[in-house]
Amino acid sequence: MSELRANRIAEQLKKEIGEILNRKIKDPRVGFVTITDVEVTGDLQQAKVFISVLGDEREREDTLKGLAKANGFIRAEIGSRIRLRKTPEILFEIDETIEYGNRIETLLRDLDK
Repeated sequence: MSELRANRIAEQLKKEIGEILNRKIKDPRVGFVTITDVEVTGDLQQAKVFISVLGDEREREDTLKGLAKANGFIRAEIGSRIRLRKTPEILFEIDETIEYGNRIETLLRDLDK
């Protein structure tokens, strides 16, 4: 499996999952979710979807629970939208890089003062 193909499929998954979350998921726990990245294994069996959630820690946990509940529906939608032999298993994770970057920026500002 070429890395280029895995990257193309990851980008397609990012686009399709984003559209599904915005238009099809009606769960109130799934609020303002942004997909920041998708990593697909070389054999296309698993896709790790990194999300950013607007809100506090409790809202993030609720969003992850809502996404876990809707995982089967999302996977079925992906299967009908993207032509693959086997639809990858989807794992959702909170992307901590934005918070990490903000924290470093705050520390640098404090040092500058």
